[in-house]
Amino acid sequence: MTNAAPEPADPAGRASLPVLLEAVLSVGSELELRATLQHIVDSATELCAARYGALGVIDPERLRLTELYTAGLGEAERAAIPRLPDGRTGLFGALITDPRPLVLEDLAEDPRATGFPPGHPPMRSFLGVPIRVHTEVFGNLHLTEKQGGGPFTDEDLALVRVLASQAGIAIGNARLYETARRRERWIEGAAAVTTTLLAGRPAADALMCVAERARLLADAAAGVVLQPTAEGGMEIVAASTHGDPGDLLGTAIAPGSPVLVQLLGGEPVFIEDSATDPRMTTHVRERFGPSMMLPLQSGGQLIGTLALPRARGGRPYDAVDRLLASQFASQAALALVLADAQHDREQLAIYEDRDRIARDLHDLVVQRLFATEMMLESTKKRSASAPAGDTVGDELGRAVDELDSTIQEVRTAIFALQQPPSDAPTTFRGRVLRETGGAAVLLGFQPSVHFTGAVDALLPEPVAGDLLSALRGALAAAHRRSQTTAIEVAVDATPTRVRLTVTDDGRTESGTRGTTLNWESAL
Repeated sequence: MTNAAPEPADPAGRASLPVLLEAVLSVGSELELRATLQHIVDSATELCAARYGALGVIDPERLRLTELYTAGLGEAERAAIPRLPDGRTGLFGALITDPRPLVLEDLAEDPRATGFPPGHPPMRSFLGVPIRVHTEVFGNLHLTEKQGGGPFTDEDLALVRVLASQAGIAIGNARLYETARRRERWIEGAAAVTTTLLAGRPAADALMCVAERARLLADAAAGVVLQPTAEGGMEIVAASTHGDPGDLLGTAIAPGSPVLVQLLGGEPVFIEDSATDPRMTTHVRERFGPSMMLPLQSGGQLIGTLALPRARGGRPYDAVDRLLASQFASQAALALVLADAQHDREQLAIYEDRDRIARDLHDLVVQRLFATEMMLESTKKRSASAPAGDTVGDELGRAVDELDSTIQEVRTAIFALQQPPSDAPTTFRGRVLRETGGAAVLLGFQPSVHFTGAVDALLPEPVAGDLLSALRGALAAAHRRSQTTAIEVAVDATPTRVRLTVTDDGRTESGTRGTTLNWESAL
């Protein structure tokens, strides 16, 4: 019977196994991406007894570092380093270009170890491995200064590669979780904007709501909405910032700008640094860095642009940011169009109701008044043969005149009901009513208005403008007089001339009551 030779002891490997298991468990216990990345670099540094550790996150589009997580550097040491590696030079750049494990005994002997910034601590031994998420290189894990002064061993490399492999799985899960959370926030933001816009907010408030909500979701320094100008450019009409938007409002992009051409074509614009990008031409670009400019369009119609610039030196927007912000812009544009359509429907309902009231006034009130006037007119003619001294005819004449005046005022009220309340009137009648309606706010009562003749068809624009100027002057003079309680405005037009008469009962400086302005022009 022979005894098998005992296996050689491996105390170092057995001792590192619990540390590795603990590191794998700690790395896989986090779903928040930044916490996961910091766990990875801390665990690797402890696992291989390294003094310093760093994990650089690579931007796959730009092939450079976007974030750097470190272990072993104190606050004072971090503050002494003016800048972090950009990932384009030195060993960081070498590992991004050639993502394979790398072990060096002395950094000084490798020509690729260049570009260390001032204040960087001295380092000799080096170990670097890539971190892959599926087939994509997410970043690189670097360890330096093996404690005890020796180089990193093959066992250190094997341990870090195992940790990097597990870290890739953990990072993939954390990225999915973070993307889901970000998507959820953007969806909730888009729903909140839609709800707010459809609640009937004014147009300016609606655009401000879009700008502010997008700024918060994108973690941007500002959120602005631009709209096309008559000259063919685009102007900022709503701006949301951490403080006072200052001179952002009113800033315009000149017609023909490369950015504008791209936006008018319905394409988003993504900028790494607004201050240095030659496509940016506005005077406010110096204060911003990474930026997104997203067209607000629905059904092929461009209604504006949503711009989300971050501060100088801010974190660049990644692919997920761009996708979610573009989806938000499409949803916000649709909500703006729906809100505008809803406003039009509400205005149409108001106009229809006003038109119904006007028809009722015409069909019921005016016709009855007119019939009564005809009856009184007939009675007046029959009373002409009454005995001398009988005043019935005079009284009937005054009643007829009052009825005629009432009919004119009701017709004026019908016409006023048919005018859009917020839009500028296009007819001469509407312009006269707008002037008297504006004066009513100051006077405290509504002046009565009478039209005789086809004033809309007969008055050319120069004469209409002169008449409106005379009307404004007469209304202002009546307002200045004391104890004014009634104003009558009469416009009488014939094919050859037009006459304006404005009569009020105010007290003049001499003490008399009642003033009449007569203005006339040939046609």
